[in-house]
Amino acid sequence: MKTFRLLTAVSIAALIAAPSVASAQQKTLYVAGYGGSFEKTIRDEVIPAFEKENGVKVEYVAGNSTDTLAKLQAQKGNQQIDVAIVDDGPMYQAIQLGFCGKLDGLPADLYDTARFKDDRAVAIGIVATGLMYNTKVFKEKGWAPPTSWNDLKDTKYAKQLVIPPINNTYGLEALVMLSKMNGGGETNVESGFKIFKEQINPNVLAYEPSPGKMTELFQSGQAVIAVWGTGRVQSFANTGFPVDFVYPKEGAATLLTTACPINKPNASPLAASFVKMLLDPKTQLVMLKDYGYGPVLKSLVIPPELGKMAPIGERAAKLYNPDWTVINEKREEWTKRWNREVER
Repeated sequence: MKTFRLLTAVSIAALIAAPSVASAQQKTLYVAGYGGSFEKTIRDEVIPAFEKENGVKVEYVAGNSTDTLAKLQAQKGNQQIDVAIVDDGPMYQAIQLGFCGKLDGLPADLYDTARFKDDRAVAIGIVATGLMYNTKVFKEKGWAPPTSWNDLKDTKYAKQLVIPPINNTYGLEALVMLSKMNGGGETNVESGFKIFKEQINPNVLAYEPSPGKMTELFQSGQAVIAVWGTGRVQSFANTGFPVDFVYPKEGAATLLTTACPINKPNASPLAASFVKMLLDPKTQLVMLKDYGYGPVLKSLVIPPELGKMAPIGERAAKLYNPDWTVINEKREEWTKRWNREVER
């Protein structure tokens, strides 16, 4: 990515203003997105301003990406959700299944990677999937910081490693990266499964999908190293806990946080307005500060103190972009195999 330049700030009011008839038609907007620290940021920094400007109540429904996609599938024909915020992999599925409405008037300076076909969704932040470690414990034990995906095999981490399962993007991308490093990739994950079963499993304390439980395992001292994303790690570090993020030398994987208005009869225009508010320069900087998201606007100036961990500039340019077309075709098969062979 090129150096960020200043984008003339667009007022939040201008982005989220909607006709009064829309507010009259719908008094509650249902937004489904991640829980944990992301939910707190949205509730504190986005929802109050949106509610005030539009005279609407926003109900936030917390859950991981697969949970939200499952809700959309269960509610097919009678959608209750107005806006979905999910990882890029599930978003490709949501678009393919016809759940996402079209977004008009997106910012002209979006990175190409942030755009989806026919503007049926948009990335609101760039995350890198790599490694998190407890800096205090590593220093006390005289351990060098991890540098490679291969460090997950190191026996000194026995029962101190936490990895999300592969129904979570972080765990799935770890499987892809280990396969890629060993002669495979999205089209052949045999080597990745073999490494997990034979070399990584003995180190795993838990395959944990919950962000809250992940942080609890670190806070209790049970876990010292994990696979996680820059957003989660930055948020955890912001609490004062001694953790840092590592971009593995073989490459960190791209995870896009994405949003779309849900396609349904009489859909409120406020749904698209809410998505666009997440792209406002002020909101982008808030998500960078609070959550470590790399901004998706080319011209946004990044204050140096906010760019320590997030994938921006050269770090973002070096990220590996998984092939979600291939992955989504195989994901259900891989998940069943994972549950049968890895998480036994």
